[in-house]
Amino acid sequence: MDGPYGAPMADMLQIRYPATGVEAELAITDATIKAPDLRQFLVGTEPLATFDPGFMNTAVCRSSITYIDGEAGVLEYRGYPIAELAEKSTYLEVAYLLLNGKLPNPTQLAEWELLITEHRLLPDKLRTVLAGFPYDAHPMTILMASVAAFYSFYPDARNFEDPEARDLNIARLIAKMPTLAAFAYRKGKARPYVNPDDNYGYCHNFLAMLFKQNERRYVADPRLVRAMEVLFILHADHEQNCSTNAVRSVASSGNDLYTSASAGIGALHGPLHGGANEAVLKMLREIGTVDRVPEFIEGVKAGKVRMMGFGHRVYKNYDPRAKIIKKSVEDVFEVTGVNPLLKVAQELEKYGLTDDYFVRRRLYPNVDFYSGLIYEALGFPPEMFTVLFAVPRTSGWAAQYQEFITDPEQKIMRPKQIYTGARTRDYVPMEQRT
Repeated sequence: MDGPYGAPMADMLQIRYPATGVEAELAITDATIKAPDLRQFLVGTEPLATFDPGFMNTAVCRSSITYIDGEAGVLEYRGYPIAELAEKSTYLEVAYLLLNGKLPNPTQLAEWELLITEHRLLPDKLRTVLAGFPYDAHPMTILMASVAAFYSFYPDARNFEDPEARDLNIARLIAKMPTLAAFAYRKGKARPYVNPDDNYGYCHNFLAMLFKQNERRYVADPRLVRAMEVLFILHADHEQNCSTNAVRSVASSGNDLYTSASAGIGALHGPLHGGANEAVLKMLREIGTVDRVPEFIEGVKAGKVRMMGFGHRVYKNYDPRAKIIKKSVEDVFEVTGVNPLLKVAQELEKYGLTDDYFVRRRLYPNVDFYSGLIYEALGFPPEMFTVLFAVPRTSGWAAQYQEFITDPEQKIMRPKQIYTGARTRDYVPMEQRT
């Protein structure tokens, strides 16, 4: 038997509200129902809605960019497994993939890399903006404000319905983010800025702008460059997370890419989103040595301390990114020397994978567990860790922004609320207020 519009009954949800006697069959598409279909059920005078703090079970868009199966521990960009991309591609290849839906051929990649190279420099007057920040300003604050300021220099970004203008501003943002991040870092160190070098690739150039001292040319160890490429690929996109949702929400009111991306940076700055790897390092330092791990584990089980870097809102299996980063840790430590905290991390991971307490709760290592060790080994202070998340995530934000503004189903975001305050109160004149 078919339901309304000829849809099979298996794809319909039957709902009956006894209080009013209203019955309806709601179409199920992609394991969802359309929330507006619930409005036909009136509860008193109010149409029925769902209450979902944190969007725990609400789909806000259709997207073809990133696929995650949290139960199986799967992450794919445009259908390509993350492990293959991390092993075989560069970050700019992956950025092209996210934006265009396909991997570039050699000619397309060369043109894309040239476009990025042409737009690496920051506007001269932006240096005046940078000079206005205190020397100890958090680099994420500098990043957020400066990206928002880009719109003042490139007002054509508001022409986002023009594909050429949109593509140009996407390239500008992806190109300038490493330069801006490096300038923010060097400002905090009271070091002179280092302009991008056209002879270097994206990640090598980033390392040069960060760490070049008095040497004529900065040459990074290829293993470090590759580790940075891998980290950037792993952080390029991650579906509808907090910062991506912020980008889409700000874009929904008709905003340009720069304003929308600055909102994403602000969301990422929160310790519950982008700052978790810093918390992992703090935890490892507090444990200190391998022999103190059992004591720490008992504290976790007793609810006295938290195990940072384990568990994830989406993944109920080993985070696929964590497996890849674990290999990069070994490569980086070949160059920089082994951080003694690595043994503590490995011992914690062993408990996480074998101890029944963690196995039953499906608390596996996530991407933040090892990434902080790499960043520290490369010489980054903790306040730069989130910046190293924001730089590669720019390509994902840009791809999500592009998908949102070209999606005819999308509207300005305006969620409902459940009002819990007072109603229709009598105004009290000032002299009568106690």
